[in-house]
Amino acid sequence: MEKLDAYKMNGLGNEFLIIDRRAKNININKEKIVELSRINKLRFDQLIFIDKDFNKVTPIVIFNSDGDEVTACGNGARCIAYLLGKERGEKTVFLKTIERDLTAEITDDLIVKINMGQPKFDWDKIPLSKNIDHKNINIKIEGYEFNEGFALNVGNPHIVFFVKDCFKNNLKDIGPKIENYELFPEKSNVTFAQVNNKNNIIVNVWERGAGLTKACGTAACATTVASYLKGLTNNKVNIKFEQGILNVEFNEEKNIFMTGPVSQIEKIKLNL
Repeated sequence: MEKLDAYKMNGLGNEFLIIDRRAKNININKEKIVELSRINKLRFDQLIFIDKDFNKVTPIVIFNSDGDEVTACGNGARCIAYLLGKERGEKTVFLKTIERDLTAEITDDLIVKINMGQPKFDWDKIPLSKNIDHKNINIKIEGYEFNEGFALNVGNPHIVFFVKDCFKNNLKDIGPKIENYELFPEKSNVTFAQVNNKNNIIVNVWERGAGLTKACGTAACATTVASYLKGLTNNKVNIKFEQGILNVEFNEEKNIFMTGPVSQIEKIKLNL
């Protein structure tokens, strides 16, 4: 059995297993990812590989705990940026996912700000299975009915429902039903958002391929964009999760900036 250096980090309780394969090519199949995610001391929402730099840009490859590869993970990208920044003694880190380029900045001790790029609203870019109004999606499924959902892509697909109480519905039950709803050919992340005022939102998130998570960076980004475009909040919003807050700005250039804390870096030995 091979022993491999790896890292554990989290962003507001959003857990990551990080494997550096810049010096050695390492691949883990879907079944092994699922197996690793179920080990208590390793338990993670996403597994992230760090690949070899190209022109000072570091590619990262992201897998959900169900073993499926995904296109974005905002909190995971912030954690990787912090790890690499500390390693290099640099404040700014450039990352690349299979979907977009990201620029992150360490602004304070254990605080990372990242430019998540621009959201996509075209139905086939979100994607949806048909051309409908992405700002007003109604879903009826197995006795549940949710109205005026806002679908968008912020590196991965999301749907956001604005409700009076974001914890009223059992997201463990309804989350996977909406995630796999026929309207979402690539499945979708699901957020129930409770607007407290123009600057503050509480969210409850079901993450595609990972389930209930304590925090989700791209959900925070999607919620901020949706709430602003619906006229519910300002363009700068504090998104509250179970273990803390992410500050998100949707600026005039239509870029999304997300700032928040990351954990200390825990180096571990991984048995493969």
